[in-house]
Amino acid sequence: MTRPTGDADDEHLVREAERIAVAVGRMFPGLCEVVLHDLRRPDHAIRVIENNLSGRQVGDPATELGLRRIADPDYPGTVQNYSNRFPDGRPAKSTSIGIKNAEGRYVAALCLNLDVSTLSPLALTLANLVATDAEHRGAALETLRDRGGRELRSAIDAFAAERASTPRGLNREQKRELVRRLHCDGFFEARSSAQLIADQLGVSRATVYNYTK
Repeated sequence: MTRPTGDADDEHLVREAERIAVAVGRMFPGLCEVVLHDLRRPDHAIRVIENNLSGRQVGDPATELGLRRIADPDYPGTVQNYSNRFPDGRPAKSTSIGIKNAEGRYVAALCLNLDVSTLSPLALTLANLVATDAEHRGAALETLRDRGGRELRSAIDAFAAERASTPRGLNREQKRELVRRLHCDGFFEARSSAQLIADQLGVSRATVYNYTK
């Protein structure tokens, strides 16, 4: 069996890149233009264009970046996330991936041009959505979780276990420390919490409130 010629090998590479270009383009419809340049034919380089955002057509010539790769095999294989612009002025973020053959020559380039004009307003909207007032930034005014009996009992049991004790077996200072910690953690916001703590520790409700001072 004879080995395919170099031209056949190059064509196989470009056809495989075509499949990738089409698949990636269809993954991001209307958002990311995907262009495959056949650098063997710089005057008619564009072989595939998915999500046509630039107005170019199949058969249009190579870009400046493509010409640089043709002229210099040592030109970077990947130029990633560089600022670009569509002909109508819309901003874009681009990535260009050069494809070399076995001889080390660039035969194709796969280029992705992301339309960020539609994403910038969305990013601003999201930034505004998650922003907090400067006066409260970094301050936890509340915790959005259940402060019910189950979590309170777990907190008390964990505190006692760390001290190799049961809740009722804690000494006075340990109980005071526990109550103050529970108070700081917001457990006293529920009306029944003080009585539950008192029952768990084997003290009076009044004692629990005294421990918070």
